Amino acid sequence: MKHRSAGPLGPLPEFLGQYVAAEGHVPDGIDVVPFFTPAGDKMWLVCDYALARRVLTDKRFSRAEAVTAHAPKLNDAQPVPNSMMSMDGAEHSRLRRVVTKAFTTGRATAMAPAIERLADRHLDAMAASGPGTDLIEGLAAPLPLAVLCSLLGVPPEDGTRFRDWVEVLFDISASTPQEKARRRLELIDYMADLIDTKRRRPEDDLLTSMIGAHEQGELSMGELLTMGLTLLMAGYETVVGQLGLSVHSLLSDPAGYAGLRDRPEELAPTVEELLRLTPSTPISFPRVAVEPVPLGSVTVQAGEGVIVSLLHGNRDGATFTEPEGLDPQGHDAAHLTFGHGVHRCLGAPLARLQVRIVLERLVRRFPTLRLASGPEAVVWKDGLGTRGLSRLLVEW
Repeated sequence: MKHRSAGPLGPLPEFLGQYVAAEGHVPDGIDVVPFFTPAGDKMWLVCDYALARRVLTDKRFSRAEAVTAHAPKLNDAQPVPNSMMSMDGAEHSRLRRVVTKAFTTGRATAMAPAIERLADRHLDAMAASGPGTDLIEGLAAPLPLAVLCSLLGVPPEDGTRFRDWVEVLFDISASTPQEKARRRLELIDYMADLIDTKRRRPEDDLLTSMIGAHEQGELSMGELLTMGLTLLMAGYETVVGQLGLSVHSLLSDPAGYAGLRDRPEELAPTVEELLRLTPSTPISFPRVAVEPVPLGSVTVQAGEGVIVSLLHGNRDGATFTEPEGLDPQGHDAAHLTFGHGVHRCLGAPLARLQVRIVLERLVRRFPTLRLASGPEAVVWKDGLGTRGLSRLLVEW
C-alpha cells in the first residue's frame, strides 16, 4: 500500500521549526543541536529517535533539576516542583501510583460506550446544523472536555469555565508573565473550591479518590491541587489538539479519508500513524543533566538543559521507512508521541481511544467530509508548546 501524505505541519516553535524544511520535511543527519529558548537560555534539542529514547529513560537527565531556580528555562513561566511531571525516582512513583489505576487500558475500554454516545450526540448536532461546521467547536473541543469532566468529577456546567485557562500550562510565548500568573491563580482557586466541595460531598470519581489518598497521607494538599490541575489541563488541551490535527491530516489528502472509510480494518494502524506524524505535543518537557553525558555528536555538561523533539524522533528515517508518509499498514517501531519511560503519558490509552472513536464514527456518518475552501477554513494555534487548531471548517 502506498504511503499517504501526512498533511501540513502548521506553525512550530521557532527553535523547532528551524530544523524542519519545506512541507514538513525533517532533514537527515540531525541528532543533537544547540538552540536558545524564548527565555534566552541555551539548551540542546535531541532530534534522533534512538537518542530521544535514551534521554527519556536515562536517570542522568533529571526532570526535578529542570524546575530548580538555577536551571535553564524554556519560557518565563514559573515551574511547578510538586507536580509528578517535575519529579524523579521514588517521589515521582509515589504520586503516579495515586492515579495509575484510572488510566489503564482496561479502564479506558470500559469508558468506550459512554464516549461513543458522546461522539454520536455531537455528530447528530453536526448533521442537523449542516452541511458544514467548525469541527473544533462542534466535536474536537467539547468531546474530550466532557470525557475529562466525567473522569475527574468536574461538574459539566463548569467545563467551559476553564477552557480559556488551560493553555497556560503549555504557553511558550503567547502571553505575558503577568497573564500566565493571573490565569494560574484562577485555576488554583477553582481547583481548591472543587476539592472542598468533593470533600464534603464525595462521589465515584478520580478527584474524590485523590482526596482520599491525601487524607491517608499519600500526598500533600499542594500535591493534590497540582495533580488535579495537571490532569485537568493536560488531559484536555492535548486531546483537543490531537483530534483536530488527525482529522485535518486525513482531509488534507482525500485518498486518506476515503481509504479509512472504505477499509475500516486500517483504523487502528492509521490512528497510530496519525499520532506519530501529527503529535499535538511536539516536544518533551525539559530535563537537566546531573553529570557530563556523551550524547550523539555532543557531550551534554552537568547543568545543561535537554529537550527531545518528539516530532523529529517520530520522523527519523533510520527507524521508520518513508518516515514522513502515512502508512495505513503501520510501522513496527513505537512512536514517541506519548513519551517513553517512567514519565510516559498516563492518559495515552484514553487519548488513543478518543481519536479512534471520533475517526470511526466520522467516516461512517460523513463519508463525503472535506475541508471547506478559503484561507479562513484552517486556523492554527501559535505560541504554545502544544500544536493544534482553533478552527477547522468542514463541509459534506
